[in-house]
Amino acid sequence: MKKIINGKKYDTETAEFIESYWNSLPDNDFNMIYECLYRKKTGEFFLRGEGGPFTKYSRSCGNGYCGSESLYPLSLEEAKAWIEKYADNQYEAIFGSVEE
Repeated sequence: MKKIINGKKYDTETAEFIESYWNSLPDNDFNMIYECLYRKKTGEFFLRGEGGPFTKYSRSCGNGYCGSESLYPLSLEEAKAWIEKYADNQYEAIFGSVEE
């Protein structure tokens, strides 16, 4: 998946895949969320996310809401928070040692 956001290209084919998160709900569940964290060659992080109509990935369609998918740039702080929440075992491998 590719998308240009604020004049920058984000491409899941050329970026490094870091980790994914799935909330274990089936694809047809309105609350299903699936996210993949990527890092560009420039060091920038972004998410490829998809979800049902009751999630943050919903979009307006007709008289209601539909699920959707897209790419979203993340700040360094947002990427760190995402890793802490969904893949804390990889935190130090990605961001370096952390003091006790």
